[in-house]
Amino acid sequence: MAKRKIIEIDRDKCNGCGLCTTACAEGALGLDAENKAALVREIYCDGLGACLDVCPTDALKVVERDSEEYDSRAAFSHVLKERGAEAAARVHGIGGGGAHAGHSGCPGSLARDIPCAADAGEEDPATSAGSQLSHWPVQLHLVSPLAPYFEGSDLLVAADCTAFALGSFHGTLLKGKKLVIACPKLDDTQGYVEKLAELIRRNHLKSLTVAIMTVPCCSGLERIVRQAVALSGEAIEVEKVVVGIDGRVVPTA
Repeated sequence: MAKRKIIEIDRDKCNGCGLCTTACAEGALGLDAENKAALVREIYCDGLGACLDVCPTDALKVVERDSEEYDSRAAFSHVLKERGAEAAARVHGIGGGGAHAGHSGCPGSLARDIPCAADAGEEDPATSAGSQLSHWPVQLHLVSPLAPYFEGSDLLVAADCTAFALGSFHGTLLKGKKLVIACPKLDDTQGYVEKLAELIRRNHLKSLTVAIMTVPCCSGLERIVRQAVALSGEAIEVEKVVVGIDGRVVPTA
């Protein structure tokens, strides 16, 4: 544990109105058995204090103390389960926009479209290979299932290493597709299945491709994608592309 900012509740002042529980986008606050505000789990609290402005009795304050770090992925999974995808997209650190993203979220996680090389006019010599990346962010931890560019798209879910191993990644795999990347070995994959399932369910995808490396641990990403499809209830085929560490696409059955 380390010192960080987190909400503290004065139970004597709390009147149980519950306004703070809905103001917290991360679902960190709830009412306990005594109808008093309480932290559901400390890892859901980002310490930004969006709840302070709605408390009519001044029962909340931000303090600095030893606590587990804020976990945006755990908060996303919690809010997705309790409140649904639209609420989950507003969780701080997920990248879906909303009040937190505008208030104090990382600028690098803001959703945005990017003109591809084919649409950007004259080619830039500094990017002569021609980037086919058409949106940001791309890391599964950060993307929002509600980002408008996923609607009706061909989706590529790629293991992190594929873009480094396959020299023609942009032209061979990414061109014309929207991208989500993840590492099944090094990422904390909690909530990945649910998040992908929501993305698939809501966006009427035209196709879904998963690209993995030949190394055994990478097969975990294919499992995540197939579990997400099953959970989504959508009838969509998953095309698998396997990349060898020698940079070649390996034929699959």
